[in-house]
Amino acid sequence: MDGQPLGVRSMYRQHDHHGAPSWRRPTLLLLILLAGTLLGVNSRAMACGTNGNIHWRELFSDQGPLFDSNPEPAADSSVTLTLRVCHDDITSANIKYYDSATGQFVWVPMHYASTDPTGQFDYWQGTIADVGSAELYYRFQVNDHQDTVWYNAAGISSSEPVYGDFFIIPGFKAPDWMKNGVGYEIFPDRFYDGDPENDVYNGEFTYAGCATEQHSWVSGYTSVAAYVHGCNSEVFFGGDLQGIRQKLGYIKKTLGANIIYLTPIFESPTNHKYDTANYYKVDPAFGTNHTLRKLIRAIHSERDGRRGYIILDGVFNHTGDTNCWFGRYTYWKEKCKRVVGAYQSQSSPYYDYYTFQSWPDSYSTFFGISSMPKLDYGASGSPVRMQIYGRRDSVVQRYLRKPYGIDGWRLDSAQYIDAGGNGGSDATNHQIMQQLRTAVTSVNPNAEILGEYWGDASPWLDDGNQWDSAMNYNGFTNPVSEWICGVDESGNGASIGVSQFAAWLWGTRADLPGNVQQVMTNELGTQDTPRFAQRCAWTDGWGTYLGLIMQFTYVGTPMIYYGDEYGMMGGADPQNRHTFDWSEATTANAAVALTRKLIRIRNEYPALRTGSFLPLIPDITGDLYGTNEIFAFARVGRSHRLVVVLNNTSSTQSSVAVPVWLAGDAIGSTVTDLISGTQYTVYDNGGRGYVDVTVEGHYGAILEQ
Repeated sequence: MDGQPLGVRSMYRQHDHHGAPSWRRPTLLLLILLAGTLLGVNSRAMACGTNGNIHWRELFSDQGPLFDSNPEPAADSSVTLTLRVCHDDITSANIKYYDSATGQFVWVPMHYASTDPTGQFDYWQGTIADVGSAELYYRFQVNDHQDTVWYNAAGISSSEPVYGDFFIIPGFKAPDWMKNGVGYEIFPDRFYDGDPENDVYNGEFTYAGCATEQHSWVSGYTSVAAYVHGCNSEVFFGGDLQGIRQKLGYIKKTLGANIIYLTPIFESPTNHKYDTANYYKVDPAFGTNHTLRKLIRAIHSERDGRRGYIILDGVFNHTGDTNCWFGRYTYWKEKCKRVVGAYQSQSSPYYDYYTFQSWPDSYSTFFGISSMPKLDYGASGSPVRMQIYGRRDSVVQRYLRKPYGIDGWRLDSAQYIDAGGNGGSDATNHQIMQQLRTAVTSVNPNAEILGEYWGDASPWLDDGNQWDSAMNYNGFTNPVSEWICGVDESGNGASIGVSQFAAWLWGTRADLPGNVQQVMTNELGTQDTPRFAQRCAWTDGWGTYLGLIMQFTYVGTPMIYYGDEYGMMGGADPQNRHTFDWSEATTANAAVALTRKLIRIRNEYPALRTGSFLPLIPDITGDLYGTNEIFAFARVGRSHRLVVVLNNTSSTQSSVAVPVWLAGDAIGSTVTDLISGTQYTVYDNGGRGYVDVTVEGHYGAILEQ
């Protein structure tokens, strides 16, 4: 297999030629094989020693701070990699990496470096002296006399792997503020009405046959009876940027979140704003451009806690049909200052911004929605590319620069952006994303580029030259929903057991470079899914509590969809976009109190943000399909070891023997549950350290040492 790089792609998602995800489950054989990799299933039960039998369960490495000396290396720098093995168990080890610049594999011998303080593990190290400037992909070969095993991001195997190597991407750095932050997503019209003077009034305008409806602000409004059939987009509640500014204290101080992601805020005739009429103007119902600047300054301020960051939603695949570039509606023309749009004339300067099959009524759209004509990005340097991101005064660059200074863009339906009205996910799309990244980083090298993609997003993430991260539907939202709620993120029946859950998470982590994993946004729900509490059929908060603990301890950036912190209910759009119930915005609400505590814990312990992820349970005593629904893992950094135990059963309590020795906890030491305050002593079980943890049903524990 020398001469060929190992492709890294999730085995859990495949995509049709339009880029849309088509779901499938892992095969039984794959689950059995991967369960063996995850859990160290091995017929060898004898003690460690150079006896020709390598112990699998102790083998570990990743790109956390204990195992990778330079996880975001500059070009031509060195990287020292560390592998953990059972004490005195191997005779030699090697790093084998593929250099994409030369097309060659290179071997680097490793040496014994140290023994763990508990005496259970040895650490072997090897150094790549010069990583160059092109991507490298590496794996470990581990030997005990005649016995050889291989280890890479996908796990352990007895033969050399064919996928799943670790990444080294010289010169690529994901934003540190994303790694260390907590996000909060807001649908502005439904959050808080801070300025009633700018509210849309009844019948203010009619769009697509629907007259606007103004609804007085009612916290927690959930009835959809008043929605006109087919006219949900014209129902307004008055939430605005001033309201968000007034409630920053709740977000930043009460909860402790510091990254605000706003769904679209630019001028549009709808409440959702995903059909942009003017990228250069804040929608009047939300305020003005000056209001936006004041909000950004308030978010950046440390007055309500630590410094905040703001990400705006960029809808750059398509515009609205009211956009002056398109100009479908004559009543909108007064906003366009006599600009002639593409729909009005083939001589329009914006005609080539769109793709017409038969002018004017047949044109490329977003999923056949006529009100969302698709932008045609044409060739490199085209007017659309320059208008959206290429010029200093382009949309993307304008808001990154002063006087705005936003911190990042979330790219809506980003895989569909292309030339000629095609479906996207092609070479042109990737070229556009590379150019957009160059434009963004030329203004702010620390800005975040967050792509929307529901499947395996690695084609946009594994080269370091397109997005920084993606919304983690594939590696978090969907598996968490299927395991905890028994339905997928869209509410369709799809239940998985804990072993499938563990395998799914491992596989999707292996798709991505380590620093990308740390900035993937982990959402329980979004504006495009039914509410998490709804999917879990909220009963005393059982699903939400467990989901929140997972969200704030797993690898990635937690992103709260407004209201999920108190268990807001709601089905598919528009019911997932109810008004925020401000009577629940208090720590008297148990879920809010838990969210606040979890954010404080995450902020206090770097291991939960950038530490290694070590799976502990399921173990070899568990059923493959998860009859024992306990999931436990460790997050390990330079200063702390934290063990997370999740109990996805309906029983009042479960007592779980957790193998904390795998995290490095010493026999006789004490660990403390950071949620309940309960202390436990690590006891000796056959020379290994365990803790018997009592966990409430549908709840969890975070054990710190």
